[in-house]
Amino acid sequence: MCGSFASKQSSFQTQERFAVPGRGLWQGYVGWFSRGLTYIVAAVSATSHPAEPHVGSVSSRLNWLRAGVLGANDGIVSIAGIVVGVAAATVERGPILTAGSAGLVAGAVSMALGEYVSVSTQRDSERALLGKERQELRDDPAAELEELVTLYEAKGLSPATARTVAEELTDHNPLVAHAEVELGINPHELTNPLQAASSSALSFAIGALLPLIAILVPPTAWRIPVTVVAVLLALVLTGAVSAGLGGAPKARPVARNVIGGGLALAVTYLIGHLVGAAIT
Repeated sequence: MCGSFASKQSSFQTQERFAVPGRGLWQGYVGWFSRGLTYIVAAVSATSHPAEPHVGSVSSRLNWLRAGVLGANDGIVSIAGIVVGVAAATVERGPILTAGSAGLVAGAVSMALGEYVSVSTQRDSERALLGKERQELRDDPAAELEELVTLYEAKGLSPATARTVAEELTDHNPLVAHAEVELGINPHELTNPLQAASSSALSFAIGALLPLIAILVPPTAWRIPVTVVAVLLALVLTGAVSAGLGGAPKARPVARNVIGGGLALAVTYLIGHLVGAAIT
């Protein structure tokens, strides 16, 4: 598996360097975007294969991947809506490029700030809960041990087994033992706000480049059709990958993604067309 994963990564990096310029730029980007999502899936498979040793929580390792896919999805839909709306109002590339570029930067910054604030709040809450648990262990370790025994009994262990497990885990690391069972927190794997923020911002920017390139490269008459097709195909990919990360069937998430994105494009095109007609 490791060899297959390495070969996929090497292929992805090599093909990325040879994206086709000019008219084929948006096709090259679509292929690059698809290979990127395939690379993410390969990474997920490599870290969660049942035959391989697991270090830490699989779900925590997938959080940044899921945030990245969702960020790319937001970038695709948001910037596609902007550029299609502007393209419906004017055929000049300047306003389209300006609006799309501004939307890309603003969206990436907004995603990063929002994710940073949200995850920082979660991390602060986790630290506060761990601090309280640490204090309780110092103040009354016997009561905390009995609480841990009760929790394991509630999970289905016999009283004798529950006590043995609780005592052995407490001897090893009492804070970790209580945090994982009582709070569902691994003290060694707290959420990382910087990682979440950078992942969301980067993925938003990557996703946003697709509609921006697709709207600028083709001739005027083909701009909107090419962009709509490229965006809908990309939404199929992000919908399938997000479902795969959660282990859910792909049909319904893909349909939601495509229908929602299609409606967004239709609405922004209509608004751009009406505003452009009113201005002219």
